[in-house]
Order: sequence, then C-alpha cells, then structure tokens
Amino acid sequence: MNRREFARLVGLTGAGLAAKRLLPGSLPPNSTAKKPTKVWVWIGTDLHATVDEWKSRFEVMRNAGVDAILPEIYNSREAFYGSEHLPVGQPWLETILPLAKDAGLEVHAWMWTMPCNVLAIVEKHREWFVVNRLGESSADKPVYVNYYKFLCPSRSDVWEFVGKTVSELSRISELDGVHLDYIRFPDVILPVGLQPKYHIVQDKEYPQYDYCYCDVCSSEFRKETGFDPMKLEEPSSDLEWNRFRYDRITHIVNDILRPIVHKEQKLLTAAVFPNWKNVRQQWSHWRLDGAMPMLYSRFYDEGVTWVGEQTKEEVGSQKYGAPVYSGLSVGQLSSDELARAVRVSSESGGSGVALFSGGSMTPDKWQSLKRALTEK
Repeated sequence: MNRREFARLVGLTGAGLAAKRLLPGSLPPNSTAKKPTKVWVWIGTDLHATVDEWKSRFEVMRNAGVDAILPEIYNSREAFYGSEHLPVGQPWLETILPLAKDAGLEVHAWMWTMPCNVLAIVEKHREWFVVNRLGESSADKPVYVNYYKFLCPSRSDVWEFVGKTVSELSRISELDGVHLDYIRFPDVILPVGLQPKYHIVQDKEYPQYDYCYCDVCSSEFRKETGFDPMKLEEPSSDLEWNRFRYDRITHIVNDILRPIVHKEQKLLTAAVFPNWKNVRQQWSHWRLDGAMPMLYSRFYDEGVTWVGEQTKEEVGSQKYGAPVYSGLSVGQLSSDELARAVRVSSESGGSGVALFSGGSMTPDKWQSLKRALTEK
C-alpha cells in the first residue's frame, strides 16, 4: 500500500466500518477456530522483513490461533506510521497493516505513552518531565536506563501531546485499536528479579526513584489537601499523596485518551503492571476494552502457578469489568510452561493471553500454543 492509499484509509471511518469492529474476545472474520481464549501478540518494530516474510509470519500466527497483533508503532523516539506531529522513522505500518488484515488478524497500534525521547521535546519543553524527590528531572537524569525520560501526567501540554498521537492512530480506519504501553510513572521499586540487573536493592521507596514533585504536581496537591508533598514526613505511606498520583494517570486514560479512541469506534487496551502501586498505576479503575497485565513470572521469582493466581485476582479487581488478558513473557517459558500458562489463565477467569513477543516464539512454542488452545 502506497502513501496515497494509506492517507485514504486514515480518512475512512463510519458506520459501515464500525459495524464490523470486533468486540473484545471475538474472533476475526472467516475464523473457524473455537477456543475459550483470545490470543494477542506483541510485535517489536522490524523494518527489514520483506512482504513475503510478513505474510509467512502472519500465516503461522493465524494457524497457531492468534487473533490480534500489537505492532510497536511509536517507541518514544520516532513513529513508524505517517505521523504529522512526531519524527517518522519509516512508515512501517503502511506495509504490515493490509497484510495482517488479509490474514484475518486484528491490528492494534502499540505506542509508548508517558516516556518521551523526541529530541525536540526534550530540548524545548524540559518543564514537561517528571521530577523526583531530590529535585532531579528525568529529562536530565533518568533512572535505570537513559530512555526513562517520563512526561508529567499533571500538565495539560502533556495531555495534548499524547492525545495527538492517539488521535492520529485512532483515525486510521483499518486499525482495530490503540494499545497503551508505559502509561505510568517510573518504577519506584523494580520487580525483585530485576533489581540485581541494575545492581540495586530497593527495600523501600528511595527519593531518587520517587516521582513527581514538579511545580505543577506540588501545587495541585496543595490545592487539594493543603499539604506540600516535599514536606511529607513519609511520602511512601501517605495515602492522599499516593492517590493523587494514581488519579493523574487514571485521568489521562479515562478522560482524555478513551474518548478520542472511542469517538473513532476503536478499542483501547493497555499493558499494565501486576505490582501496580510501584508504578502509580491503578489500572483496575481504568475504563479499558482490554487490560494486559505483564505477568512475567521470572521477574517476580515466581512460576506458572503465580500467573493463575494473579489473573484471578486481577479479573476480580476490575471496577468497570475490563477483560483481562494475561501477559506472558514467552522467552522465560519452555514450550510446556507456555501451554500450562495459557490453560491456567483461562481456568482463572482470564479472557485470553498476550504473548511477548512474536520474535521469541519458536516453531515448538507455536505448536504448543495451538495444542493448549484446542485441547479440552
């Protein structure tokens, strides 16, 4: 599909397309599969595969029982579609979108939400970025890794910036939805299995990882409560301060992004954390069409049984009944463990699974997935 055809698709929305829009958990058109779970696959940006290679990959996915793909279309630095407000690396979406649709797959654009590594934004709008309890901006001193430059969720300019990306994607007619990643604060405490990787021990909340104490957040909190967050004796245990930050992210999802996506008759999904308090992400209160908790068991020093326990807990916690799709890190699982995790998720009330990622799936794992979906 060339640029002109893609532009035409962006402008085509309406009742006819809306009538064909798939509901969460539904099967793609022409599917003969009968299975209790919906299967999603995250796909990292791959600009080198040929059209024939993509056709082959999508055929493998459909044969294994995959319903929907989540291609990485914006990585906080550049867009991989014809964006008019972000730097464009290559219009990758234009290549894979019609191929995936021809294969009978749903396509939901995976985008980074709160991190921003667009050079022009970092240089011109440093005030947009979160500030830790030491007064350090993530634009200047990001924690853990250099790309942890997170935007502040209290700023209207940030809402507008993020909303533009979501709006552009939502207007692409053939897309089925928008998938939010990194819709949160930086981790104040990393999962226990990841801390050794960064040579740190986080037995409590330390100030260098604790966000956001910028002028806007501090001012808004003072208006609501009468307290200055910088003067709180123990910020980590202050219920109002924690609630304030949860609500900042919830506001962006429910009041800003959801209306944009639903206006175009698309679905809104998000990748979320099981240890949600550590990233200030109260996603059980989000009005999503699908939540994908990243149940990467090795990061938490847990096994497959834990996936089921978490899935059951998270299904029961959803305030607005969002379907829960258990996120599985397939690189951490053997073929047998993957099959067990798929079954455990279904038995625990999950609506399906999301696999991270397509590039980590082997022929054995695709076969294992297929068996898990078809065996009684």
